[in-house]
Amino acid sequence: MFSRIRPAHGFSLIELLMVIAVSATLAAVSVPILMDVSEGTKLNAATREIERELQSARLKAVSVNRTLRVRLNCPAAGYVRTVEYLGNAVDTSSNRCLMSAFPYPAADTELSTRPNYDGPLRILPNGATVTSRIIEFRPDGTAYDVVSNAPVAIGAPLSLTVTRNGKSRTVTVNGAGKITLQLQ
Repeated sequence: MFSRIRPAHGFSLIELLMVIAVSATLAAVSVPILMDVSEGTKLNAATREIERELQSARLKAVSVNRTLRVRLNCPAAGYVRTVEYLGNAVDTSSNRCLMSAFPYPAADTELSTRPNYDGPLRILPNGATVTSRIIEFRPDGTAYDVVSNAPVAIGAPLSLTVTRNGKSRTVTVNGAGKITLQLQ
């Protein structure tokens, strides 16, 4: 009887080292790409947060028939708050965005005492910043740029730049109150 010699199964050391080398090369190439995708995703999230805050303020101004202002970088960089426009010196006070001075929800539920429609203080996610601006939405849905506490009609669309780690996205607001965002 003849005995058969079976060939050895498995991989040689050289084949295994080649697979590890190829895998390491692919990982080294893909990490920067994944980091860039992650950065873009975080910047897009912050841009959407600004767009949602503006859309919510416009909708609320129309629904409650009050003028609301979205204050960007208030009280500090990277913060956003929607506040009710009162038409007095309180609108320019340095503590207008502080939750301790103007809490959310309002301290009382009496609609005759104002402000009643101040929103929460929001922090832009992932360390993003935005152009310092105050955008006013009127009960008819129109938007104004507030300069030195005076509303100025928006002619050409107003651009708000959201920035994170040297990259930026833009949110635009036109005089009719239309809000659009540019994402990549």
